Order: sequence, then structure tokens, then C-alpha cells
Amino acid sequence: MHDQPFHHTLMVREDLCRGCTHCMKRCPTEAIRITGGKAKVDPERCVDCGQCMDACPHDAIVIEQNDFNQIYQYTHRVAIIPSLMIGQFEDSVSESDMIEALHKIGFTHVHYAEFGVDILKTLGNRISVYADDHPVVSSYCPAVVRLIQLRYPTLLPHVNLMRTPAQITALYARADLEEQGIASSDIGIFYITPCAAKYAQIKTPGSATEGLIQGGLNLDSVFNLMQGYLAQRSDRVHGTKKIWESPTITGPAFLWSLTKGESSSMQGRTLSIDEIHNVIEFLELVEDERHENIDFLELRACDTGCTGGILTARNRFLATERIKHHAQTLANELDNATKDKILSLSSQLIHNLKVDRIVAKKSLQLDVDVSLAIKKMEKIRRITEVLPGIDCGLCGSPTCKALAEDIARSNASIRRCLVLKMKDPHGLNNLAKIWGEAVPQQQSPTTEA
Repeated sequence: MHDQPFHHTLMVREDLCRGCTHCMKRCPTEAIRITGGKAKVDPERCVDCGQCMDACPHDAIVIEQNDFNQIYQYTHRVAIIPSLMIGQFEDSVSESDMIEALHKIGFTHVHYAEFGVDILKTLGNRISVYADDHPVVSSYCPAVVRLIQLRYPTLLPHVNLMRTPAQITALYARADLEEQGIASSDIGIFYITPCAAKYAQIKTPGSATEGLIQGGLNLDSVFNLMQGYLAQRSDRVHGTKKIWESPTITGPAFLWSLTKGESSSMQGRTLSIDEIHNVIEFLELVEDERHENIDFLELRACDTGCTGGILTARNRFLATERIKHHAQTLANELDNATKDKILSLSSQLIHNLKVDRIVAKKSLQLDVDVSLAIKKMEKIRRITEVLPGIDCGLCGSPTCKALAEDIARSNASIRRCLVLKMKDPHGLNNLAKIWGEAVPQQQSPTTEA
């Protein structure tokens, strides 16, 4: 994977932002600062986990939206939907209703993203993983992969290099249509995403999805279109409802996006961790090689897995329950006809199952020059000793240590510390002369997260 800048889909609306610090306190990578009473996001630190959007009480953090009408650039419009889509609806909406709605709002073909698990298993007689070191770390959650690139680059050899299920499903969908004589240029594949990180991955140049998936669509927006169709559908009244064929998938694959859904299908000793702050806590242990001989790590940025994504429409616990209930109605193995179809396309699929090795991001380095970085580390230590250490956030940085780092990077002045200003304003002037007066440059009214 090439070292391309991350594309970020989260943005701050300064007209709504009140500088309340909720987002800054919640951000797991300390990417947010409050400057001039408004939240500013450092794109070099952001992993698009969506914690800030979830925490904001003023709806000031929004997510980029693609125009739904982009799908009509193609005659064959494939929707790759996460299995959690069914969990967004109450039981009164059947799977057939859901598939019908997707067709009626514009798609010509529908596949579950997690069908890629069944494809991978069929091609290799088991669910394959590939990494240079153990424990193997799941690459399913792009926010976690970005986090490792930024904060834990020594763990990159542990990241699974097999494509995600959605990417494998996209490969299959295209190969299947091309086998039927459909020109590749007529095929548009769109992933309906429950989170900002997966949308951002699709939009990032050089990512594993480039050229494979033509666009991302926010799940909440597509859900609203589907709800609109289902609400006005006349056959509910007249009793002429058509039964639409469901996309093929097995029960175990259907559970993949939930906590323990992936790890339960892996061999050896496995561990599942959800919610990004918990993930960070455990990655610290893995980096220190205190992982108790675990073979596979399933890590998810969202609580309960993808049902906790910021673009979901329903309570994550209710959604999880329906997904588990529906999975019980599905077979544990694919039928022979589907297996034969997958195997007939194996030559188009197998050589594309792995991605390039993932490279580290240097954003968190204090300086590319090692000697200067060491000097800045010492400066941070000395500044931290002077600061009060109460992490109040009044300075606009999430912690005293973060403020010390901002000062060492010449992005802030120690004058921002209101506690020191109240205790000893004259002494603060002297400290400012010692540590510098630099402040961050002003950004545009809407800043990317």
C-alpha cells in the first residue's frame, strides 16, 4: 500500500461549533484542538473513527456525502451492503422487503459484504489470513489500521494482508458480471458504509479499494431512501407483495461485523476487542509483547462492532440482536451451485486476494532529524513539569502533555495555560519568553477531521 495522505470525511461546521471540548476530550488520537473558540482537527492525526461526531452535543461535526445519483453513471449498479443493514429495520420489515427497496431506489444487483468470507473459505477450504508476524491483527476495521499506521508502526507486520470481505465480494461481483458479457465500464460497485473510516478508505488514493469500488454511500442516507420507498409502497395495502430473492450468505459470515463474529471463525487462540479506547489499551500490551500467546486479534473501533458505527440508524443493541436472530435462519455452508460458481471464477479472484504491505505514517514524529526530535522530547518533558498537570482542557489542548508537545512543535504558546496565568501572570510572561510565542495558523470556516 502506497504512503498516500489519508482522505478525511469528517468535518467541523464552525457555525455550529461552540468550542465545548467534548470532541477534543473524546478523540483517541488527540487530533483536536480548540482555537479561537472553535474545534480544529489535525488531519495528520485523525483516523476517522467518528468518536468526535458521536460526542458532539451541537451536531457541529458532519460527514462528507456523495451524491446518490452517481450510481446512474452505470447500467449495472451493484450495492455491497453490510449484513447489519437488516438490523436497522424492525422485524416488520423482512429481508425480502429490504432487498426490494434497494432495487427500487436504483440498484440492479445486491450482495452482502460479508459474502466475501464465504468466497474466501470456498477458494481455500478455510478462512485464510496472511501476516508477517503473530498475532495476526484483523484489517477489517480501517480506523484501527490507520491507528496502527500512526501510533504503532512496529505492529504493521501483524496486520492481515488478505482483502476484507467487502473487497472480495466486489471482486466477485465484477467477475460474475463480466463473465456474463457485461463491459467493465458499465459496472458500478458501491459500498454502503456504516462508518466514516470505511468511506474515507474508499476515497483515499492508493487504498486497497481504489478501482475496485466506485463509490461509498452513507448507510443512514440509503436507509432513509429505503424507508421512504417502503412507507409509500402500495402492495402493503393491497396484499400483492412480491418475494424478492435474498443474496447468498451463510450464518457464520452474516455475523462477521459483530464483536466476536470474525474471531469465532479463526483457528487458534483469539481475542475480540471493541471500542477504540479499549483497542488502544490493548495495542499498548501487544507492542510490549504482553499478549499471552494470542494467535488472532479482532479489533473494532466501534462499540459492539459495526452496529455501533456513527452512520447507523438504529440502537446498536437492538440491531445486534436482529442480526444474530437472522443468522440462525441461514445455512452454515453454501450450496453446491454457489460453490461451483465461485470456483469457476477462481482465476479472476485468487491472484487479487492479498493487498500490498501497509506502510507507517510519520505524522506523529517530533522531527525527521533524530537529534532534533530528542531535543524536542526533552523540551516536552521540561514544559510538562511546569504545567499544572490537571488536564482541564481550558488551554484548547486535551492534556497538559499535549499542550507541551504543541509548544515544542511551535504550534502553541504556554500563555494558553489559564491555570498558570491565574497563579502567576508575571511568571507566565517569563515562561513564554523561554518556550516561545508561536500559535497555530487560522484555518478555514469548515475544517476536515
